Amino acid sequence: MSKYLLLALTLFSASAMAQITDRELPAEWENLVKGARHMDRFLPMEGSVMSADVWGCKDVKPRLVDNGIELPGVSFWGGNIIKGEDGLYHLFVCGWPENSPRGHMFWSKSTVFHATSENSYGPFKVVSSIGKGHNPEAYRLADGRWLVYTIDGYYHATDPNGIWWFSKFNFDNRDHKIIEGLSNLTFARRQDGSMLMVCRGGGVWISRDGVSDDWHQISDGRVYPAVKGEFEDPVVWRDSVQYHLIVNDWLGRIAWYERSKDGLNWIVEPGEAYTINFTTHKDGSVEKWFKYERPKVLQDEYGRVEQMNFAVIDTIKWEDLPNDHHSSKNVCIPMNKGLLISVLNTTEVTTKTKAIEVLVRSEEGFDAQNDLDIESLRFGSYKEVNFGRGAKVTKTRKQGKDLVLIFKGKDTGIDSEEFAPKLLGKKKDGHMVFGYSKLPCVDYTPALVSTRRPKLADDGKSVSVIVENYGLSESQPVRIKIMSNGVLVGEGEAPALKPYNAHELVIKTETKLEKKEDIPFDVTISSDNKTTHF
Repeated sequence: MSKYLLLALTLFSASAMAQITDRELPAEWENLVKGARHMDRFLPMEGSVMSADVWGCKDVKPRLVDNGIELPGVSFWGGNIIKGEDGLYHLFVCGWPENSPRGHMFWSKSTVFHATSENSYGPFKVVSSIGKGHNPEAYRLADGRWLVYTIDGYYHATDPNGIWWFSKFNFDNRDHKIIEGLSNLTFARRQDGSMLMVCRGGGVWISRDGVSDDWHQISDGRVYPAVKGEFEDPVVWRDSVQYHLIVNDWLGRIAWYERSKDGLNWIVEPGEAYTINFTTHKDGSVEKWFKYERPKVLQDEYGRVEQMNFAVIDTIKWEDLPNDHHSSKNVCIPMNKGLLISVLNTTEVTTKTKAIEVLVRSEEGFDAQNDLDIESLRFGSYKEVNFGRGAKVTKTRKQGKDLVLIFKGKDTGIDSEEFAPKLLGKKKDGHMVFGYSKLPCVDYTPALVSTRRPKLADDGKSVSVIVENYGLSESQPVRIKIMSNGVLVGEGEAPALKPYNAHELVIKTETKLEKKEDIPFDVTISSDNKTTHF
């Protein structure tokens, strides 16, 4: 082997290791059953044109070239889809010339494209360019306008085929530390039409309309799993039951899946949300892309995810050079979107509940009364059903075209922290089924009370703090406790607050403090007993 080849291989190995690391996964994940992982919901890719006469390494050939979007001379990245009133699927994706001087690393000068397809999986064809920008994510505003976020700004238009205008968001961090900057934003609409946003660092923000109203940070830290990871590319969405969040550990090439009832407080479900090598064809073959990033979701009328989109690349990013055989594209992967289920009980459901009635709705392509493998079904907390436990069906009854399943509460594992128990099992044809349901007596639009940084009066005899409610219901009066360096500064009570309302609380200080800008404060709110450090 020549010294030049040896050097090249050494450099390649070093650069590869800079993009890959082995993560030690929780030991309990080895005991997860089929369907427990979010990754188990991916279905074979759609498309009809298989070709090997395309760019890419051997691991991604042959592939479905009519899936997603790809062009020989363009490197695509990111992008999500919105179905329009015209019946077309509109993809907003960024890209740059493949022969750019810096290859893939030309991404910072990418252009946002508007592409369309008659179906959700493509092939998408570019119809126009919107403007410069990277990592786009699109959503519709309450007034019908289209908004396409990109790093450092957004484009908006009344018609996706019309004129696009560029603007910038206003951010109010409310005296809280901004977590890892404001880029790679992802959005979900709340029940009252307001918007929730998660930034790359894992901070949660709220805007009344998602455009003209400022974005207000309501979280004190990142909402990602408390594990070692180089996290980026979050995607958040809400369905008729709850919020969902996936975040990618790009260095470990593994993503995590979380759920929440309010968009601020999250639980982590065990198992991979996605890793690599899950873009399968109907014949079982696999497109083995080196990396999957920028996940996005396409939702149905109930908010269920029926397809996910990913930016994929066939090699390490900086090994994608101009005029070579490497590049990137966007792929579309259909999803098992789950069942429509609902708990019929009207009183609190616990492990002491003698009979839990779960309605499973029939819909197009699914007959609840005849398609389910009843013996396979388990219901309860994800902590149980994801490991093959949970309650079994004791009885069934027909209700119109739908089916009611009856379970005993004692095996469900449903406790005070469970807000959306899970149904998991199979259909008679062996295909996995799952679904989540709301519970009676659980508040899915709670108040979300937080404060800004306390301000000490010039004479040091009082401290004021602004208390705000960014939840969807009126708060109860709350006790505010302010500490500094372990010493009590003062306590007071803030009144009940309607959503988006604020109250300035002035508290007489128990200990006189010296007036200066960098006074450390710890604020505890009695409603959640969480302490915020300022």
